[in-house]
Amino acid sequence: MFQRDYFMRMIQQMTEVVGQMMALRQEKKQEEALLAIDELLSRQFRLNGKLLRSLSDEDIIRMMTVRGVVETTNLHAIALLMKEEAQLLEELDETDQSYLVRVKALHLFIRLALLEAEPLLRTPSEEAGELAAKLGEYELPQATKALLLLWHEAEGRYDQAENVLDELLMDGLMAPEQADEFYGRLLLLTDEKLFAGGLPRDEVIEGQRRLVGNAAIKQQTELFRAE
Repeated sequence: MFQRDYFMRMIQQMTEVVGQMMALRQEKKQEEALLAIDELLSRQFRLNGKLLRSLSDEDIIRMMTVRGVVETTNLHAIALLMKEEAQLLEELDETDQSYLVRVKALHLFIRLALLEAEPLLRTPSEEAGELAAKLGEYELPQATKALLLLWHEAEGRYDQAENVLDELLMDGLMAPEQADEFYGRLLLLTDEKLFAGGLPRDEVIEGQRRLVGNAAIKQQTELFRAE
């Protein structure tokens, strides 16, 4: 009962915060809005924006974990506040800081989606999708791409998962064995599920064959260079 009451209070609080941020942005009071976020982080979680920017998403999750259980309500609230902070920084032309905060918020929302956390204002996946779209013009870090791959696969967007996998392979950031495991998992699914995920079985098989062919070419190239 207590947990449900806390969850409902947090929904109300985040609704009010988002409304407050929108009002302050309309009044061109971005600095004031950033201070309001810092005050809420300090009051509610004993954190601040500067500290959050210095922590990894794994660190933040560890801080929000009690007896092995992630406090997803608190984590979701923090992710929402970071999302708002990123938007405010962007409006202040602090593009580098905005990018870093937005990437971290994306990580948190993806992890919440993978944990199947309850939504506050929207589902974690909806929030992650919005942030991923905003970051679409950037070359994302390896860790972000790895999370995107997990998230797309978990949500049944197999075509998008394969796109991220191809990027990781091209950048030399994923071992062919890991990619082969991805295709192996997909081949265990039904034709209907694969088709719904945008990657029919024949394309999965073709992707796996392409992977084997690329590995063979790489091996031959290395042998040639060794001679």
